[in-house]
Amino acid sequence: MSHLLFISPLAVFLTSFVLVFLLSFISKRKHLLATLLSLEGLMLMIFGIFFWLSSVVSFSNFSLIFLTLTACEGALGLSLLVSLVRTHGGDSFNSLNALQC
Repeated sequence: MSHLLFISPLAVFLTSFVLVFLLSFISKRKHLLATLLSLEGLMLMIFGIFFWLSSVVSFSNFSLIFLTLTACEGALGLSLLVSLVRTHGGDSFNSLNALQC
């Protein structure tokens, strides 16, 4: 019963950083760059949790697919950021709201 009460410091670290990046993702919605950085940090912490859990269960195929999708998400976010800066002159979402019909 005592082993159920023990929480790994790595689990506390990863969980706390997931919450920090999630709160950052929710609160920093005015600039695309801040949103993308917090999303990348969130994905990195989720991968850390999967890597930590892989000692219990084999996630080898899933981790490869997850890293591939995370890299695609980063490339897509960067291309959206570049196109937004080229067309609107900045990464602020306020400039997009002015163009609505």
